[in-house]
Amino acid sequence: VTFKDAILKGQAPDYGLYVPTTLPHFTHKDILNFSMMEYYEVAFEIIKHFVSDFIPEKDLLKICQQAYNFPVPVKQIDENHFILYLDKGPTASFKDFAARFLARIMSYIATREGINLTVVVATSGDTGGAVAHAFLGLDNIRVIVLFPEKEISIRQRKQMTTLGKNIKAVAVKGTFDDCQALVKRAFNDPVLKHKNLTSANSINFGRLLPQSVYYFKAYVEIKRDDLVFSVPSGNFGNLMGGVLAREMGVPVKKFIVAVNENNEFPEFLKTGVYQPVVPSKKCSSNAMNVGHPSNLARLIDLYGGWLTDERDQNGNVIKKGVMKRQPDIELMRKHFISFSISDDEVDRTIKYIYEKYHIIIEPHGAVSIAAAIKANINHPVCCLETADPAKFPEKIKEVLNIEPPVPETLAHLDFLEEQFTVIENDYQQLVDIII
Repeated sequence: VTFKDAILKGQAPDYGLYVPTTLPHFTHKDILNFSMMEYYEVAFEIIKHFVSDFIPEKDLLKICQQAYNFPVPVKQIDENHFILYLDKGPTASFKDFAARFLARIMSYIATREGINLTVVVATSGDTGGAVAHAFLGLDNIRVIVLFPEKEISIRQRKQMTTLGKNIKAVAVKGTFDDCQALVKRAFNDPVLKHKNLTSANSINFGRLLPQSVYYFKAYVEIKRDDLVFSVPSGNFGNLMGGVLAREMGVPVKKFIVAVNENNEFPEFLKTGVYQPVVPSKKCSSNAMNVGHPSNLARLIDLYGGWLTDERDQNGNVIKKGVMKRQPDIELMRKHFISFSISDDEVDRTIKYIYEKYHIIIEPHGAVSIAAAIKANINHPVCCLETADPAKFPEKIKEVLNIEPPVPETLAHLDFLEEQFTVIENDYQQLVDIII
């Protein structure tokens, strides 16, 4: 399939995920040249290698310029620790990087091909707001966003439910994994074929590719060859962005895969046995409450393994996360270390970072920093801060007894009216909404 097909389909007909057959390679000199460029120019230089067959360079440059009109700062907090801030976009979350690019690419394709698209997306927190905001007002695209009714913060919910126009927000009485299962089923439903369904979840390769760009940017800012990244991980899209960057030439020493109490990955690395966490556990780092990461199949594939879900003839999942072929686990252990961080450790880390550096971090960034501290390695570590603390005011107030400053992008939400539909965890109810 072409890159364009992979973006429009989101998921392969056999429920598999698309991975590129070849990747461009950037030399050390190429990468150092990126330090002279704006962020959107770096994005253009990397992404053009994937889309040259259907987007002229001048159009792609414009898309990147519109998508990335916000800063991507790196802050050094001590000799060996850095924070990469990915929360300066319009919805104050790292999901803006992928969603804004994907929305513009999809709209470009839909306009050129004269088609209408329906984007169906499941969110455990920030994806929904970023996708809804990125696609808002695009003529040829309708967005249906599903979120677990009880598992997201009020500000996160309001980023989806206050937009109207072409955005339909749906609260599901269930977990994030339930939402994700409903979405995956819709993609493979012949009844919905004519609706041109596509995904903006990280199962879509068009989401992963733009996430590789900030690893290049962090590397050229920090300029240390033995750099380690500590990546807060839920569905593993963020991590796969980093792995792509490494495969394309960024000299990454190691990845610290930082997860919350959904500890299927550290257990797998330790034992070699993959056991999804079902149902997923509710933790304060809610965007990472994922017991069976949908991008893990891509990672396992890269190391020669095969991870899939067992299904009946109607496509319903009978058993999640079946390892049909083991990956090269020894090589994986060389490239990754992984830690599970409890909610108590998150609270202690938020407190520690505030007291020591006067920096407010939110739960996902805290998972990343806590894992970096646990790893205790003598290399520079870049920790990813993935959302603005103002998205989690209750948590910050509880731990630090202060109100986090609210960026303009979030402040206006407090005054807007919400509109959303509530459904049971029932596939037919979703079909009725799509049709």
